[in-house]
Amino acid sequence: MMSGGPKAKNIPGSFRDPSGFLFCSEGVVFRQINISYQQEYDIFMKSGLYANLVNERLLVSHEEVDLPGPVPGTSYKVIKPDQVPFISYPYEWCFSQLKDAALLTLEVQKRSLLCGMSLKDCSAYNVQFKDGKPVFIDTLSFEPYREGEPWVAYRQFCQHFLAPLALMSRRDIRLSQLLRIYLDGIPLDLASSLLPVRTRFDLSLLMHIHLHAKAQRYYSHKTAVIRKGGVTRPAFMGLIDNLESAIQKLRWEPSGTEWCDYEQDTNYSPAGLEHKKQIVSKFLDRVNPKVLWDLGANTGVFSRLAGSKNIHVLSFDFDAAAVEKNYLTSLQGNALRCLPLLLDVSNPSPGTGWENRERMSLIERGPADTVLALALIHHLALSHNLPFDRIADFFHKIGNWLIIEFVPKDDSQVQRMLAPRKDIFLNYTQEEFERAFGVLFIIHKKAEITDTKRILYLMEKK
Repeated sequence: MMSGGPKAKNIPGSFRDPSGFLFCSEGVVFRQINISYQQEYDIFMKSGLYANLVNERLLVSHEEVDLPGPVPGTSYKVIKPDQVPFISYPYEWCFSQLKDAALLTLEVQKRSLLCGMSLKDCSAYNVQFKDGKPVFIDTLSFEPYREGEPWVAYRQFCQHFLAPLALMSRRDIRLSQLLRIYLDGIPLDLASSLLPVRTRFDLSLLMHIHLHAKAQRYYSHKTAVIRKGGVTRPAFMGLIDNLESAIQKLRWEPSGTEWCDYEQDTNYSPAGLEHKKQIVSKFLDRVNPKVLWDLGANTGVFSRLAGSKNIHVLSFDFDAAAVEKNYLTSLQGNALRCLPLLLDVSNPSPGTGWENRERMSLIERGPADTVLALALIHHLALSHNLPFDRIADFFHKIGNWLIIEFVPKDDSQVQRMLAPRKDIFLNYTQEEFERAFGVLFIIHKKAEITDTKRILYLMEKK
């Protein structure tokens, strides 16, 4: 049995919760349950709610372990949750991922009420994606339901889920990135001011965002008084049902962005595309990674190819419509090993929150066993003016192996990119690419793709 002590390291993202916190020991994540949460935890486990949620795959399972917590005298129990392969954040989710996470949270709340419990917080960070679908991960978010009291997590749910989804659906899909700035959810007064006037004629959005924001302003300098019997159980359940209906009605069609139809606008012949798949497949078989990051994955064709080999794939792209299509396609095809995420490689998710450590940067969540970078190098080098050596250094930090495609300057896609501007990229050559990457990587294989002059490389970090 493992022991606590110097090897145990607290995970910064959970330090705010007085009920307990996460820590890591020998690469395994554990959760300490503080003495202050002892009564609530025991009620939760005996209520039948834990078993119900775990059986329906709505909550991660855990086992109680004989392991002392890192802080002596504060621990009631230590549990080992079912491990989540990769921690992602709400600002990295596409529209349907955030929507599914919202509906999951409401379903957990409805089942909690039936067991005499309630969620005391509804942070979107309590949800992760495992086997392609959202799952609730915070075992310490439950408390006994108190008849007559309002739902304490109502505002947080609206800020973390309803407001961003409404803004994405009714205003602009890119407004999801406000979650990157507002870690406790988008302020309702801001959401109210950004939403179109017509949303005030939607009774759900009027009540849960516009009037909710107005009430927040009114009561911001007043002392809150909780009246006994103020919110009956049927009224509470009615609120949840109304929120669920509001979320269900919000939709966004993945179209109209620059890259969502990329697969229909490539310069690969059918033979060339098939040859590219064969080369990538052979490279993957040689490396046999457990975790792969596909950067610039678009709608995830090669991500799902890797996932079919029982590789856990993080499928990144900056285009919201492409990620949305990728997620929906993966769900329909039961591609459970592939997790599409929204990420701009030229401006990846930073460390943020208190001391820039509550939410990890992309680099901190690596390295991956293998990084896949197909049809990406020309965008980084030509659109973002990034030198090859800086690109190589970034890939060196995030992965142990690299499968990368070099797109030469006479390629039609590159010519299209350079058409409206002066070609100042004299160093954009295959020779310079190999030189720069050869400093940090061993180039094991390279293969030219049929019907193109594009070259695929298999490289290993030095």
